[in-house]
Amino acid sequence: MTNLHIREIPKYQATEFVYNYHYSKVFPRITKHYLGFFENDDLIGVVTLGWGTQPLQTIRKLLPNTGLTTQDYYEIGKMCFSPNHNKTKTTGSKIISLLVQWLKNNTNVKLLYTLADGIVGRVGYVYQASNFLYGGYFWTDVYMGSDGEKIHPRSAKELLKENAEFVGKEKLFWLTPDFCLHKGVSRIRGKMFRYMIPLNKKMRKLLIKNNWNLEYPKESDLQWKKQVVKGKYGFIEAPEFALDIVNVNKKNVESNQRNNWCMENMIFS
Repeated sequence: MTNLHIREIPKYQATEFVYNYHYSKVFPRITKHYLGFFENDDLIGVVTLGWGTQPLQTIRKLLPNTGLTTQDYYEIGKMCFSPNHNKTKTTGSKIISLLVQWLKNNTNVKLLYTLADGIVGRVGYVYQASNFLYGGYFWTDVYMGSDGEKIHPRSAKELLKENAEFVGKEKLFWLTPDFCLHKGVSRIRGKMFRYMIPLNKKMRKLLIKNNWNLEYPKESDLQWKKQVVKGKYGFIEAPEFALDIVNVNKKNVESNQRNNWCMENMIFS
């Protein structure tokens, strides 16, 4: 890979690339930087940086009693490569190396945080190859539609409204098992694996002190559960999500696509 370089790119260019090559079309709500990785003049990868839904609570939970705030870290929102480069094992580590250097030169953050989505079978090998420190896993829930769509609970607002009417309640925060059965929706629980890379020696010592380490998970650590009745789950084999389907997630995707069209036409008109 020759002449690989990084620069900030317009949102519309980053999101178009993600829509074409990333398994998830739904974007985080808080994105601060859209970074493009170029081989010569060809865009071969995109990384977005920002925070999740609870930026301050996240860092306080990851590293409690340290005084760190949202100003001290970024989280990778999206990271994807073009298909030819996605097959190359060294692409990810080279891009992360460039990303770390860009963060050191252009921001004041001290840590880069990310998650590997075990629900879709990812344990984070690209982060392991780049010597991220591992911070354990947590279980999280998603829905799988009757068509196989992977639905984040935050994207299920319309389903929740329909569910509330179905059971005669004013408001719900989770879909009820009887409604899921009625709609052919499954509630799936899987692991999310935490990774962090320190941007200076002080932060590395802090992470190690807080039990972040190099004892990485493997594919044998992947597990899935499916809700059987309210509050009870049973272990299942890996669910087969249809990651190209965006019916329930359509509103999020179309909103970004409309914004892309407006920004692109403003720039080139």
